[in-house]
Amino acid sequence: MDNEKEIINQPAELAPETAEVIGVQFKVSGKTYYFDPDGQSYAPGAHAIVETARGLEYGYVSMGNTVVSGKELVLPLRKALREATEEDEKHNEENKAKEQEAFVICAERIEKHRLGMKLVDAEYTFDNSKLLFYFSAEGRVDFRDLVKDLASVFRTRIELRQIGIRDEAKMIGGFGLCGRPFCCSTFLPDFVQVSIKMAKEQNLSLNSAKISGACGRLMCCLRFEHETYEEEIKKTPKVDSVVSTPDGEGVVVEALPLTGVVKVRLSKDKDQIKEFSRDDCILKKKAKSKEEIFDEDLKKLEKNN
Repeated sequence: MDNEKEIINQPAELAPETAEVIGVQFKVSGKTYYFDPDGQSYAPGAHAIVETARGLEYGYVSMGNTVVSGKELVLPLRKALREATEEDEKHNEENKAKEQEAFVICAERIEKHRLGMKLVDAEYTFDNSKLLFYFSAEGRVDFRDLVKDLASVFRTRIELRQIGIRDEAKMIGGFGLCGRPFCCSTFLPDFVQVSIKMAKEQNLSLNSAKISGACGRLMCCLRFEHETYEEEIKKTPKVDSVVSTPDGEGVVVEALPLTGVVKVRLSKDKDQIKEFSRDDCILKKKAKSKEEIFDEDLKKLEKNN
């Protein structure tokens, strides 16, 4: 019991103020992980053998030796062992060939066991100590018998990981509605949070077929211009606001934040709608929010009752 107390009371490893690291990616458009260069120099674009939680891995050096703040580190910081040699390059290519074979065999075993799962990818660790299979499924799958079957075939540790539909699209790749390769499979290291509000602020059609990617989720690119739209929307009078223009007062009937243009129905001529630069318009009365309109309607209803 005393030993347990000693372990519990041990202070957590403290991050240094700064540390020299290198950045390594294991997949195209994958997340960059920091490693301790251990006194060695690594150039961007090189390949390196690094120590990870699941064994030795072969990775791409996306960032050479750089000093970063300790706040950016996730401890313990694992070490980069060496720059990849010709033998390492050859071994990595052999692993890629083995992964293709493993994929075919696993797909056959899945069909044999009649499991409701879709195999997406197969991946060996660099030292072949583990073979990982990534799959998607609508619900939970009991794959215990499958793991035993695969372990008897490959004679190594087997791990099956269920992934979501966005991860599946990232691994498989493809082309979006724009005709370009998926952002997630080409340059996005992480999935960002996307909301329907972003589509509304960009005046896009809320038809799910037009704003959803091949994965069935909202397109990641809705996020790209979101901050710009937010800033421009703040500078632009909202629809139903009363503004003063060079041609007199009027009500905003349409706002185009990116172009800085507002369309105004002039009070002196209700049938006339003119375009003005937002810089030429002076806000006289803000448009009421949905909450304010709701409160007013509620008060009217209470008064009438």
